[in-house]
Amino acid sequence: MPSPYRALFAEPGTKAFSAAGLLGRMPLSMMGIGVVTMISQLTGRYGLAGALSAAIALSAAVVGPQISRMVDRHGQRRVLRPATLVALTAAAGLLLAAHLQGPDWVLFVCAAGIGSVPSLGAMIRSRWAALYRGTEKLHTAYSFESVVDEVCFIVGPIVSIGLCTAWFPEAGPLLAACFLAAGVFWLTSQRATEPEPHPREHHGGGSALRSAGLQVLVGTFTATGAIFGSVDVVTVAFADERGHKGAASLVLALYAAGSCVAGVVFGLLRLAGEPERRWLLGVTAMAVSMIPLLLVGNLPLLAVALFVAGLSIAPTMITTMSLIEEHVPRAKLTEGMTWVSTGLAVGVALGSSVAGSVIDAAGARVGYGVPAVSGAVAVAVGFLGYRRLRRPAAGRGGTVEQHSEREERHLA
Repeated sequence: MPSPYRALFAEPGTKAFSAAGLLGRMPLSMMGIGVVTMISQLTGRYGLAGALSAAIALSAAVVGPQISRMVDRHGQRRVLRPATLVALTAAAGLLLAAHLQGPDWVLFVCAAGIGSVPSLGAMIRSRWAALYRGTEKLHTAYSFESVVDEVCFIVGPIVSIGLCTAWFPEAGPLLAACFLAAGVFWLTSQRATEPEPHPREHHGGGSALRSAGLQVLVGTFTATGAIFGSVDVVTVAFADERGHKGAASLVLALYAAGSCVAGVVFGLLRLAGEPERRWLLGVTAMAVSMIPLLLVGNLPLLAVALFVAGLSIAPTMITTMSLIEEHVPRAKLTEGMTWVSTGLAVGVALGSSVAGSVIDAAGARVGYGVPAVSGAVAVAVGFLGYRRLRRPAAGRGGTVEQHSEREERHLA
C-alpha cells in the first residue's frame, strides 16, 4: 500500500472500523442485483425484478437521511442496531415470500422494509472526518473509502449473481443480509472511534438539505444513480439474451474495477484548482462514457466499454465528499453525506425500474439508452447549479482556513 494510505492507519482503531465498513457495505452491491437475479430466476419477470430493486432504493432514499440525522444527534450505536434489525427482518420476509411465490404486494412491502438499512459509507466517512478534518489525510481517506466502495461493487455482484445462478435463487440476497448484520454489529461495538453526537441545539436551521450546494449535488447524483441502476439491470438482461447470464457479474465487476483503479491513483494526487470544476468534469465524463454502450454488440466489447466508463466514477465521488465538507455544517455532516447517497438511491430506483420496462418492451440493446439519457440529465443539472457550488456554507465541516480562502477567491 502506498505510504499516504499506510499513514491513514496509524491511529488506533482505524483498521477495525474500516474492515467493518467493508463488510457492512457489501449488501450495497449485492442486495439490489441479487433481488433482480432472484426474481428473474423464479418468475422470468424483469419488470417485477427491477421494480422491487427500485422499491428498496426508494425506501432507503426516504428513510436513510432520517436515520443519519438521528445518528448525528444520538450516536451510531444507539441508532444503527435497531435500524439494521428492521432491515434484516424485512429481508427475511422478502426471501420467504419469493420462495413461496407469494403475491406481489407482499414482495413490495418487504422490499420497502429493507430500505431501513443504514448508510455505512457515511458512517465510516464521518469517523475519518472526526480523525483527520482539516488535514490532507482526509482527502486520502475519502479516496480509500471510494476504493472500498468499488471493491464491494467488484466482488459483490460476482458473489451475488453467482450464488443465485449456481446454488439457489435466494442465496445472493441471503448472504448480503448476513454481511449487513456482521458489519453493523462489529462497527457499533467500536466505541473509541465513534464520532461524538451533536445535541439537538446544534441542529438549528432544519435539514442539511437546505444547503443550496448540497441540493445541486443531490440533484445531479439522482441522475447519476439512474445510470448505475439501469446499467446493472440492462447488463444482466444483455448477458441473458446472449446465453451467458452468469457472465454479467464479471462484466459489472470490470465497471467497478475501472473506478477502483482511478480512485487509487486519485488518492495519491494533490490537485490544485477549484474542486467544483473537477466535479463537473467528472460528471460530464460519466455521461459521455455511456454513449459507447449503445454501440456494442457482444459481451467482450461491453466489458471494455464499462471498464473505461468506470474510470470517472471514483474521482467524481471523492470530489463530491470534499464539496459536502464545504456546504454542510459539521453537526449535520453524516446527514449531508447520506443525502447524496439518497440521491443515488432515488436514481437507482428510477433507472432500474425504467430499464426493466424498456427491456421487457424492446430488449436489452435498447435498454442502454436509459443510462445515456440519465447521463445527459446529470450534466444539465450540474451546469445549471454550478454557481451554487462556488459559495461554501458558513459553519460547514471543513476548516476555517479553507473557508476563508474560498470566500476570498469568490469575492475576487
